[in-house]
Amino acid sequence: MLNIIWSGFFLSAFVVALWQTIVNGNVQIWSDLANTLFDSSKNAFEITLSLTGMMCLWLGLLKIAEKSGLTEVLAKILRPLFRKLLPEIPADSPAQGSIVMNMAANILGLDNAATPIGIKAMEQLQDLNPHKEKASSAQILFMVINTSSVTLIPISILMFRQQFGATEPSMVFLPILLATSVSTLVGFISVAIAEKLPIYNRTVLGYLSVFLIFIVGISCLFASLDAENRILYASLLANIALFGMIILFIASGLICRLNVYNVFIEGAKEGFETAVRIIPYMVAMLVGIAVFRTSGALDYLLSGCEYIISLCHINNDFIPALPTALMKPLSGSGARAMMIETIQNYGVDSFPALVSSVIQGSTETTFYVLAVYFGAVKITKTGSAVPCALLADLAGICAAIGIAYIFWH
Repeated sequence: MLNIIWSGFFLSAFVVALWQTIVNGNVQIWSDLANTLFDSSKNAFEITLSLTGMMCLWLGLLKIAEKSGLTEVLAKILRPLFRKLLPEIPADSPAQGSIVMNMAANILGLDNAATPIGIKAMEQLQDLNPHKEKASSAQILFMVINTSSVTLIPISILMFRQQFGATEPSMVFLPILLATSVSTLVGFISVAIAEKLPIYNRTVLGYLSVFLIFIVGISCLFASLDAENRILYASLLANIALFGMIILFIASGLICRLNVYNVFIEGAKEGFETAVRIIPYMVAMLVGIAVFRTSGALDYLLSGCEYIISLCHINNDFIPALPTALMKPLSGSGARAMMIETIQNYGVDSFPALVSSVIQGSTETTFYVLAVYFGAVKITKTGSAVPCALLADLAGICAAIGIAYIFWH
């Protein structure tokens, strides 16, 4: 599936560029595509280089957590779930603790921590995978949950809205939480169906119930705060959680009388090696996405979506937010740029800008996550991961649009 999509980026870019040359006489497109190839490959390397520092930091800290036994303590939270849902993961596997910490970092919006810890969890799951080139059910489920990524604190979106003078920057908080929850649930259920996971039992349904109660509780808590305090507390909680996690790791190491500095260096070296290993996968994916966008193929796709929506005779006030929706699975920075462009063109408190903001927070950048996570463990056969992840994206985007209509239209 990933092979077909990646090849499709280049083939569609070529066809669209050829069409523009023949029909519109646009010969400049070929020069733009050539420049895009070089610029995007350089950009992919720079992104990976910036990721290297985060990898070294968080995998160094994670090594302390592992050797101090902290990950084993955290693993107990999800152990009953894994025993029922993914019996191939042994009870003593360190992957369980890494998965818990990755999910916690994602929920708190700590992307810098979530990605390195998630890669470590994927490597630990790969150690249990009998077919090294093919993704296991556990890896597919973990990857899809990361692409759908429940985000409790969308700090960057709130800050952008505040920067552009929104009357109430945090008014998108609750819609984003609801939309990203829908995305995660659809991703989970789709993987369960595709991989035939045993979800119809008390344990799994109990965990899902706790998840839903947690989401509702947090929604009610933040909804009870005024606009100013909502942003203040969200930012404060994220920053305290970030530094608190570091202190927790180091303190657990000191309590167990570890040489925390040496253990950190040991883990940081692993982080550097992992970052180097994912460079080819990042270059392949980001270059493919870049030429797809530069050729104008993305614009044709957007026009097609607008035409289909117009045929359905439904309210189309959300259409200006569609560029963010189409770009989100492909490029995080691209989707953010589309959101900002919508805010600038229509006004920060306009309906299209609100929809675009909720879409931006509803899912993760699917193909980036695919390239990073599966590239780190050299998996080439992704199984149901791509269709399930894209289905979760679609659910999150549709939920974002629908919820926006309920709240503001």
